[in-house]
Amino acid sequence: MTVGFVALGCPKNIVDSERMLAEIARAGFLISADPESADVVVINTCGFIAPAKAEALEAIRKVVACKNGGPVRKVIVAGCLTQRLGTELFLRGEGIDAIVGLGQRDAIASIIKKTLDSEEPAAYLDCGPDTSGPGTAAAPHPHLAVHDDRTRLRITPAHWAYLRISEGCDHRCSFCTIPAIRGPFRSKPQDLILAEAAELVSAGAVELNLIGQDTTRYGRDLKIKDALPDLLQKLQAIPHLAWIRLLYAYPNGVSERLIKTMADSEKIVHYIDLPVQHINDDILKAMRRPDTKKGICALIANMRSAIPDVVLRTTVIVGFPGETDGQFEELLNFIEWAEFDALGCFEFYREHGTPAAQMTGQIPAAVKQQRVRELMLTQQKIAFAKNRKRVGTKLTCLVDSVDSPAAAQARFYGQAPEIDGICIIENCSADPGQFVDTTVSAAKDYDLVVEQI
Repeated sequence: MTVGFVALGCPKNIVDSERMLAEIARAGFLISADPESADVVVINTCGFIAPAKAEALEAIRKVVACKNGGPVRKVIVAGCLTQRLGTELFLRGEGIDAIVGLGQRDAIASIIKKTLDSEEPAAYLDCGPDTSGPGTAAAPHPHLAVHDDRTRLRITPAHWAYLRISEGCDHRCSFCTIPAIRGPFRSKPQDLILAEAAELVSAGAVELNLIGQDTTRYGRDLKIKDALPDLLQKLQAIPHLAWIRLLYAYPNGVSERLIKTMADSEKIVHYIDLPVQHINDDILKAMRRPDTKKGICALIANMRSAIPDVVLRTTVIVGFPGETDGQFEELLNFIEWAEFDALGCFEFYREHGTPAAQMTGQIPAAVKQQRVRELMLTQQKIAFAKNRKRVGTKLTCLVDSVDSPAAAQARFYGQAPEIDGICIIENCSADPGQFVDTTVSAAKDYDLVVEQI
């Protein structure tokens, strides 16, 4: 019996997909490289914002079409969209045989067997999705447990992996659906994280990318002070682990000790992902963000002073309800001042159940799209100029793939996998997972061309 798997969404979803794949393989199913020709297809969905929902529904329709006119017998949908919509998903994606909530992740193999034996659609949703909204505490549903992410069938390359250190979120940002989907913030026990990290490294990972909805909040729910710096220091002690990268770090959670820990470390790469979302204080307040313009600017200046070669990534939202031309201009001026190395920009989406969806002053779609274009052109100039300044410098790169000696791809410490630019190595003699010393020979838009030394 063959099972096809479609993995959608963010790094946290990738970890869930890898766990499900491991359980499917352990149950004796053959995993098909071509989902459209498999007996059963599992789709692990994202449901965070409108484009992610649209992508998931299109993937469902595509697989259901294979069921109606081809070899696919059963279609099972799991993940965040399932948790968010519940049984409504049966109506949105006609032809689905089973829907699986987040808390039933590790039971996927038995659910596949039940689905194959049944003619009726079934829902495996714990107590159902949390429909209380971002402003209400979630009920103690099974999906609110802290998952053990050990034993994964990896879909990332063997030499790097995501390491989830927490689940859920306690922030109540007015635009965000995550607390309603994944519940309140829960730190994973340190011993469990270290065991998972050791397992990943023993399987060949030399780079671990730490993820969570807010990694800087790690340990606060357990009343542990400086839990993240302590965790980072213990991760550094793992033999053969070379790079540790910190993603999803809320600006107001970056402490002096965390900065010092990064600055003093030979393994924690000088890279941090700081999702600021905006810089105008009134917009930040309306977003229910805990940050201020003064605090964000001070943090960036402090980090660049303490870690001169730090690479900063951020995300921002434009077109939030009530955003004026002046407030958008303030954001542009901030981007020009901050000179982020990498930046993702999203237009505001009115997500059902969020306070921001009901706010007055909704911005027309054309205005939001124009602001995205203008901001990304501003960032493009900054990123391209930074890359040009790197020409002639030396970089240690981690090789990701080698299609041919003249077409190898790698990354230096300032490039996170799957979201940032890459280094294109000329005359590469190394294998994936190896580090090579290079000289930057050219800048190619967001990428760098490097020569192996």
